[in-house]
Amino acid sequence: MSPALMKMWISLASMGFMFLSIILIYLSRYKLKAGVFKIITAVIAYFLMIISGIIIVIVVFSGPTSS
Repeated sequence: MSPALMKMWISLASMGFMFLSIILIYLSRYKLKAGVFKIITAVIAYFLMIISGIIIVIVVFSGPTSS
């Protein structure tokens, strides 16, 4: 697998993490009433958002790949 294709899959996974964190944040804020589940989903959501942001920054600032 070429480095460019590998970077594409990594950034796609990062965008999936962002989408999943949006869903979890929505659930924790508006749908869940119990305190423990609300806190757990919020912590997981913010953790995924931070990890995906770090991955995207690394992918973007690593520059273009050579052919």
